[in-house]
Amino acid sequence: MTHPTSHDSSGSAPASLMADAPVIDFDKFKPTRSHLAARQRKDTFMRWLILLAFVVACIPLISLLWTTIVNGVRRLNWDFLSHNMTYVVGGEATGTGGYGGILHAIIGTLEITLGSMVISIPVGIMCSVYLVEYANRSRLSRTVRLLVDVMSGIPSIVAGLFAFSMFSILVGPGTINGFEGSVALSLLMIPTVVKTTEEMLKIVPNDLREASYALGVTKQRTISKIVLRTALPGIVSGAILAIARVIGETAPLLMTAGYIVSTNMNLFSGEMTTLPVYVYQEYSKLRANCPADASASCVTTIPMERAWAAALVLILIVLILNLIGRIVARIFAVKTER
Repeated sequence: MTHPTSHDSSGSAPASLMADAPVIDFDKFKPTRSHLAARQRKDTFMRWLILLAFVVACIPLISLLWTTIVNGVRRLNWDFLSHNMTYVVGGEATGTGGYGGILHAIIGTLEITLGSMVISIPVGIMCSVYLVEYANRSRLSRTVRLLVDVMSGIPSIVAGLFAFSMFSILVGPGTINGFEGSVALSLLMIPTVVKTTEEMLKIVPNDLREASYALGVTKQRTISKIVLRTALPGIVSGAILAIARVIGETAPLLMTAGYIVSTNMNLFSGEMTTLPVYVYQEYSKLRANCPADASASCVTTIPMERAWAAALVLILIVLILNLIGRIVARIFAVKTER
């Protein structure tokens, strides 16, 4: 017995049902000309609005770079880069070092920043690997994420005070050296490294992990050879952001690394000067003293000129670190065949 609504052997509906089906007029859903014109006007308005927002965002950046370059190039020369502030008094030029330089500040900045990188980047990456690969959604992972969020909002002066107090207890009261500054900066770098690395690890496709496990590769080797290699460009970008976050810090380094006019190459002994602290010290002077019988070479505005030139060098160092990071990420990133 055949049901009246059953399909025929070919799988198509009966012709009578197809004839009775209502015909849909799709033309009435077509947008009208006025509606298309309104959409075009709205699209044009939003394009110009986004472009205007981009221009407004670029104005402070361009203004900052232009002001720093104009005021910094005036004093930026080889003598400024190759001498420290030893024997520099007032606005008079010295016999060997001109009007003083930032060699000791450049060395201090690079050593202290490198020390903070050695501490914070491995710790941040391993913490992120634990949160994503091992303890995802556990109570401990939620606690760690909360603590990382809290650390990201800690004022820099508090990090400097903590490092100063810790070294005073462990080493002795009044201990000040470059490594102490590295510890203070690492406290500010770790939250940035953890958050950026965690996000990069999350976007690595799970298919890569499952394919590696299916081939018998261990979890540790899968993480080190596949997951981290795939997320390497993002991890490097996060590390660069963390470096840029701390390389301009002044307050914690005033408390932990101090200020010295000579060059100190030892990160673990004695005070060290960094470029931000150098800029702060020179800006605090405002003007140099020139005696009444001073020669024409005495420059009263030399402290501000040195401050602007040191700020320009600091920007150039950040730019160079960014370029190095991009190159490293491109070299070690996973190569995909096209």
